[in-house]
Amino acid sequence: MIRGVIFDVDGVLLNSMPVWENLGELYLNSMGIEAEKDLRDTLFAMSLEEGADYLIAHYRLDKTPEEIIRGMNREVQDFYEERVPLKEGVRQYLQEFRERKIPMAIATSGDRKNAEAALKRLKVFSYFQGIFTCSEIGSSKSQPDIYYAAALQLDTEPSETWVFEDALHALQTAKRAGFKTVGVYDKASDRDLAHIWNTADIYLPEFEEFNIFWKRASE
Repeated sequence: MIRGVIFDVDGVLLNSMPVWENLGELYLNSMGIEAEKDLRDTLFAMSLEEGADYLIAHYRLDKTPEEIIRGMNREVQDFYEERVPLKEGVRQYLQEFRERKIPMAIATSGDRKNAEAALKRLKVFSYFQGIFTCSEIGSSKSQPDIYYAAALQLDTEPSETWVFEDALHALQTAKRAGFKTVGVYDKASDRDLAHIWNTADIYLPEFEEFNIFWKRASE
């Protein structure tokens, strides 16, 4: 039985991971500087502060780390406000759930302002009864608090609420808390693909064939 749905944003509703993977390159390009080909791999394991220090040293930038972080945050904000697309097939799923009167909410570890800007521009914001963020809840998705808060908004029990996530740790948290889980493919989680496949109650390589999903979820 499916009575409520909780969606993650990045990598599930939105194809937004490229901005995070290429943030250093986008920032340098905004200043007319060509980035090295492997910059993404270099910055991947760094915090924003470490990445800013690396860019200053490697590209001889006459900026403070704080200025670079602000600049990168502006790149992210512009991407959400102007360019980030929905994942293919997402709109159909949202419409199908609405037609079946299944309430939906969002649980994201990202920034509320960015998520709202993108979803409003893409004209899907009105599908959701609420948006819950890890920073506002006060815990990461390693804890189930954000899912419990969203289910409370939906007025549904975990056992009848389906959580759509692309990250392994989030799926594991939701499942341990008694929610039904849908693993959504995103390239950023390739290294965990086998574990995601084995953890999720249903795995979606892409958003297609809603009726097949609905039949499986309703069994």
